[in-house]
Amino acid sequence: MKIRFTAPANVELDEAITYYDDQLSGLGFRFYQEVDAAIERINRMPEAWTKIGPHTRRCILKGFPYALLYAIETDLILITAVAHLHRDPEHFKDRVS
Repeated sequence: MKIRFTAPANVELDEAITYYDDQLSGLGFRFYQEVDAAIERINRMPEAWTKIGPHTRRCILKGFPYALLYAIETDLILITAVAHLHRDPEHFKDRVS
């Protein structure tokens, strides 16, 4: 299946990578690797993760307080948010369908 990030999800990914790199050199890359591993898990078993809306699922990252919110379309997995789990859930409410 193809994977695509929405524009807001792309911004969140970039911001998180920058934040972690500012904390410790190389940590941003480790975060990116975990996002990539989560995408691989989603791609292998797209329906295995928790439903949080009629069309939206959540895959929690390992080792970081983040989750990928995504929707499964016909031949596409659409990442709608790179969600910090300690952030107000209202921030992502409009991206859960």
